[in-house]
Amino acid sequence: MNYDLSPVKRKDGQRAGAATDDSSDMAKPAAARKPSAASTVALTLVLALASAVLLFLLLRFSPSSPSPNPHPHRRLRLRPRAHAHHHQIPFDPVVADIERRLEDREWERLAAAGLHAPGMEAAPVPEDLTDGEVDADEDYINDAARFNVTLRVEALFPKIDVDPADGAVTGAELAAWNLANARREVLHRTARELELHDRDHDGRVAYGEYERPSWAWRFDDHNSTDDGVGWWKEEHFSAADMDGDGFLNLTEFNDFLHPADTTNPKLIHWLCKEEVRERDKDNDGKLNFQEFFNGLFYSIRHYDDEGLTDDTGGSDAPAKKSFSHLDLDNDGLLSADELKPVIGNLHPSEYFYAKQQADYVISQADTNKDGQLSMNEMIENPYVFYNALFTEDDYGFHDELR
Repeated sequence: MNYDLSPVKRKDGQRAGAATDDSSDMAKPAAARKPSAASTVALTLVLALASAVLLFLLLRFSPSSPSPNPHPHRRLRLRPRAHAHHHQIPFDPVVADIERRLEDREWERLAAAGLHAPGMEAAPVPEDLTDGEVDADEDYINDAARFNVTLRVEALFPKIDVDPADGAVTGAELAAWNLANARREVLHRTARELELHDRDHDGRVAYGEYERPSWAWRFDDHNSTDDGVGWWKEEHFSAADMDGDGFLNLTEFNDFLHPADTTNPKLIHWLCKEEVRERDKDNDGKLNFQEFFNGLFYSIRHYDDEGLTDDTGGSDAPAKKSFSHLDLDNDGLLSADELKPVIGNLHPSEYFYAKQQADYVISQADTNKDGQLSMNEMIENPYVFYNALFTEDDYGFHDELR
């Protein structure tokens, strides 16, 4: 019997038991195919790159909190104003308030310890009385999450740019801002002094209530302070008493303590008389040329309109020229009233320091050198205004105001 041993054919024409060829793989679903190693690596790299780009965009454009320390080599420093440079004017009212509170707490501690009493004002005090409190407050103003310097500059800019509000802060606008801040500081201290001396608590000081500072014995030879201003003469008190009622209210007492900033004609005249008295060797109530040259000229020469220099070659010609300008009646002597044009040079007012500070910070922050400050310039240079302290890593830092 003959048998047909050929493979049985299926209806689709494929022999039963035949091996499946490559075309059958292609017919399988994609999920059933195993990806190659190269394609897996490429896909991983693409996903990683996309994730990195997405993360960058989120960090770049999301309203995230500022860096805790955006300037790692800069730190704002607080000190009680009594220890700070007298003419370093606070730029930010918030910082000024913190410093005033520190100073007030120090003042109260001294009073409680019996170190402050009438006649004890402005005496030197230990530096370490408020170190712990200063550290805590410094941590606050250096924490960008709580006190962001950039945001503070943005908030203060329109308050400074007022005359006119044109998007640029001029030297005059910044000086006016500094002056307002300085006057608040001075008046705050004056109010505290008045409270100290006002024994009957009527909001004013009588001459009998005011006592000279206990440390003033150092100046007894001249009956004046190191600025040449008598602290405790009745003539000084009377000159400050503008309304002549025998008492000094807050404004008058402020003039009494800070005569350089007064507009009271009597007090200005008294201040000029004090300058004459300090140098009047022959006691005639006026200054001759020699008294002016030896005792006054070198105190005013750097402010002279003629632009005098230090090198005069030993000549007294510049002094004679200055003397002649002041000697209005040409009698060869200078009276107290004739010193009025230069009294501001001898006793610079708060405006002098306000303008000096404004000129300095503009010179530091005015990157395009147009003589004024845009908001961007102030934001880019905030530490110029906040009197930052730099670490040794900032080699080029030099702050002339400290």
